[in-house]
Parts: sequence; C-alpha cells; structure tokens
Amino acid sequence: MPSDLKANQTTMVGDPQAIGLWDAALAQLSEWDPAWAAACAKMSTNPRTNGVLPHRFIELAGVAMNAACTSLDPEGTRHHIRAALAAGAIRNEILMILKMASLLPIHSCSLGAPMLLEEAKAAGVKPASRPAAPTPPCDKVRALGQWNVAWDPFVELDPVWTDEFMATGAAIYAGGVFSMKEIELLSIVFDASYTHMYAPGTRRHSKGALQAGATLEEIMEVLKLCVVQGIQACNLGVPILAEELERNQRRPS
Repeated sequence: MPSDLKANQTTMVGDPQAIGLWDAALAQLSEWDPAWAAACAKMSTNPRTNGVLPHRFIELAGVAMNAACTSLDPEGTRHHIRAALAAGAIRNEILMILKMASLLPIHSCSLGAPMLLEEAKAAGVKPASRPAAPTPPCDKVRALGQWNVAWDPFVELDPVWTDEFMATGAAIYAGGVFSMKEIELLSIVFDASYTHMYAPGTRRHSKGALQAGATLEEIMEVLKLCVVQGIQACNLGVPILAEELERNQRRPS
C-alpha cells in the first residue's frame, strides 16, 4: 500500500532525533561561537520539531538531497539512510529514493533539447527523419497523467532513447511505494535543492503536490528542509578547521 505522510509522525519538540543534520561539529561550533551556534541550531531543527512533516519523511528527504547526482555526499547519504530506517522507512522506500535520484539528470535534456531545436532551426538544420514507432513506456507515462511537455523536444530528437528513459521513470509513478503526494513532495526536494535549483520542475511539482492534497505548510516545510541542508558546510568544515588549528599549534615556532 502507498505510504502516507501522516504515518509514523513521531518527532516532537525535545525529541533527541531533532538534532537532525548536525553531527559532532555542533559541539565545536558552540564552543567557538555559542550565540550563532544556538541560533543556527534552532533554525535548522525547526522542520523536525514543529510536527508538520513526519520524521520518516524528513529523513527520506535527507537521503534524496545527499544521494542526488548533484550532491553525491556519501556521509550524508549514510547518515540519513540510517536515520530513515530508525524512523520506520523500509528498504523499498529508500531504494525508490535512490532510483529517483538517478533520474534527476533528465533535466539536462529538458534544458538543452529545446535550445538545440531552436538553434538547429535558425541554422537550417533538420532532425533526421525517423520511422514512426510505438512508444509504450512514453504512452504509459502519458496514461498516468505525468507527461511533461518539456520532454517533447527530445522525443522528436531521439524517440527510442526517450522511450528507454521513460521505461525507468514510469515505475516511480506506478510502483505504489509512495503516495502521489509523497512523490510530488520528494520531487520538490530534488528540484528545489540548492545543488540543483531547477525552477520549471519546482513549479511543476508544487502544482502537482497541491493537486495531490499537500498543504501549503507541507510544501513550505519541504523548502525549509532544502535550506537547512546548508549546515552541511559546518559539518564538513568545522572539524577540518579544528584539525588545522591544532596542527598549526603543534608547529615549531
């Protein structure tokens, strides 16, 4: 059965899991700059303590942001897979996130294929004629109501490959692992993430999420999760800074 956002809603204010993205860097940061560390911790843990989204979904979103081809952060991916399992996520849910992350690069064609057709037209170059052929995977995506007109240009340029790609994408919408609302919210995570920031997809999936029953508050929480992912800069850099400061202190004068 498809998952539901209201299932496994366990995170409460004061829950130890609310520490969320932070690792040992927070303790060091608190020692160096306690006021800023406290303010940043409060801001970054807000989506985990306000009860709008369940902890399970928050961790799945964390897997999405870290495993996406635009990020590929192994430590963050492991951290959130472990946390998602602890929050009640199952293997097929996490695996579906990884499949979705693998398909994110389709935006290279969404961006580039229309430009290519426009420039080819201006240069007087026409695509090679291809025999008409049935495209069952593309047709399946259309039947599911998930076809994106931004894909039309690369259907024109390479219908066979497009059909091969859609064969991998159709399973996301037809697999039943996530509810349609969750699929749309997770798609916003991928597209609005600061390592991607794909505006057409963010708008498309925001519209889709609303149509699937998501609230404005839930969508805003997803956008907040994308923002608080930025503390990974401190998780990465603070320990390195501490190590380098210690190394400098050990240098002979």
